[in-house]
Amino acid sequence: MATGVDTLTPVVVGKGGIMTRSPVDPGGTDPLDADETRALGVTRRFGIVGALLLAFGSLGAGAAPILNPVLEIPVLRLFTRIPTVSVAIAFTGMGMMVIAWLWLGRFARPGRDRVASQGQVLRTLVTWTLPLLVIPPLFSRDVYSYLAQSEIVRRGFDPYALGPAEALGVADPFTAGVSNMWRDTPAPYGPLFLEIGSWLGGVVGTNVAVGVLLQRLVALVGFGLIVWALPRLARRYGVAPGTALWLGAANPLVLFHLVAGAHNEALGIGLMLAGLELGMRRLAVRVKGEPPPPWGRGELAYIVLGAVVISLAAMVKIHAIVALGFFGVMIARRGRGRFADLAVAAVVMLVVFMAVTLAVGFGTGLGFGWIGALETPSKVWSWLSPVAELGQLGGVLGIVLGLGNHTGSVIAILGLLGYGVAGAVTLKFLWDSFHWRYRPIIGLGVSLGAFMMLHVSMQPWWLLWAVIPLAAAAGTSRFRNAATVVSATLALLIPPTGSPFDNRSYILHQAFVAALVVVALMVLIAWRRAPMLLRRPGKPSRSGRAGRPAVGH
Repeated sequence: MATGVDTLTPVVVGKGGIMTRSPVDPGGTDPLDADETRALGVTRRFGIVGALLLAFGSLGAGAAPILNPVLEIPVLRLFTRIPTVSVAIAFTGMGMMVIAWLWLGRFARPGRDRVASQGQVLRTLVTWTLPLLVIPPLFSRDVYSYLAQSEIVRRGFDPYALGPAEALGVADPFTAGVSNMWRDTPAPYGPLFLEIGSWLGGVVGTNVAVGVLLQRLVALVGFGLIVWALPRLARRYGVAPGTALWLGAANPLVLFHLVAGAHNEALGIGLMLAGLELGMRRLAVRVKGEPPPPWGRGELAYIVLGAVVISLAAMVKIHAIVALGFFGVMIARRGRGRFADLAVAAVVMLVVFMAVTLAVGFGTGLGFGWIGALETPSKVWSWLSPVAELGQLGGVLGIVLGLGNHTGSVIAILGLLGYGVAGAVTLKFLWDSFHWRYRPIIGLGVSLGAFMMLHVSMQPWWLLWAVIPLAAAAGTSRFRNAATVVSATLALLIPPTGSPFDNRSYILHQAFVAALVVVALMVLIAWRRAPMLLRRPGKPSRSGRAGRPAVGH
């Protein structure tokens, strides 16, 4: 929480009297020494081996298409015939990648005298990502829903009125890959995303495997936007860019679900972050209590551009609309900070959003049916959702007390209450951010986190809507520690198959034990090469300034 100046980054007066930020190094730390550089190299190679194991394990344990092209590839098709071994290999890779990420965090941790540079973290991230680019989808079958719903658009039907089974037919190769629970439901995704998918459908034809790779390419565009925007936003808030990349991009939830799983959250979050960065690029800084600086050349244009890009993100996943509210608060604080400034900023954001929505709706020909389909995900109750679990408990109590099974009604009521609580949290942080009690981007992360946590269908990768923007601005060790624990835990909870192991030919306990043994052996080998990786990290140096708290846009 902060008041007063918008940022600890020095403010200088440029041409025309415009107050802008001067470039600074938010870290103020030395590079890693020889031993730490060697340990970082071991960490990088440890993660690469994990990524390669996950990639090979995916050939037999991933969410492969019904017509699996791997079956036609000599040697590699062996993995499809040894499912228990494939699952063990995949779990081994998952464990190694999570451990490597935790080790990397030792060198990207703010407060150290020597911190890994942005380039070192970025090179590590790239090497961990490459093995995951051309594998079957992992951890979820959602990508097949993307393909089927995009194909519905390509064939001229309404994806917001018809499910894949009705529009394409049960025997269609695109319908075959969709999970049973989603075959009869309309698309919950924005028209921009489905229109992009329909363009790709013209290239794919009926080749589902190629379609998966092209959908992953779309996700990689979003991932690239995240990697581009995160360090730039981090510098604005006094957070070391390497630290932001470690938590927000190298995070195993990102690599597992946005890259390997090809979820469209990657494009939605990437556009949202890029919009914030573009919108803030020329936005002048005002010190609280001081008169606003005059408008500079290009400032208004970049504000509109940022709002347009954020609105496009909402046309992929509607959650990004929350960012428009907090961006409006930034604009209002740049003015005189009066309620009238907030009202004007809100009108500008609303006008831009409506213009983009109309343009996308009419331009794609999909209209606005997506609004009525937003509740589609609520048809499935996630065991990870606190709201759904509480509703299940309420249903059980109703049965015990002889009141009947009203689980569905209880969850529906709790779901509405969850929306109400998340909305109230958002309004509170909007108001408090406007009054300089919080940085707006912190409010954005907390508000999105509330919406995700209180949804009955909450999935692990949904929390990235909160974690990634907070990685760019949250400077407290408490948040980083909590985000680290949650990310590492959730990354290991979802099976690589993208569905439960019920009625499958896996011998799970053998796969788990084998994975644990191999991971332990690999950790032992890494320890022999870099003993410092298993030593308890020392206390942060008081001289380290990376991740220092900042009050900013």
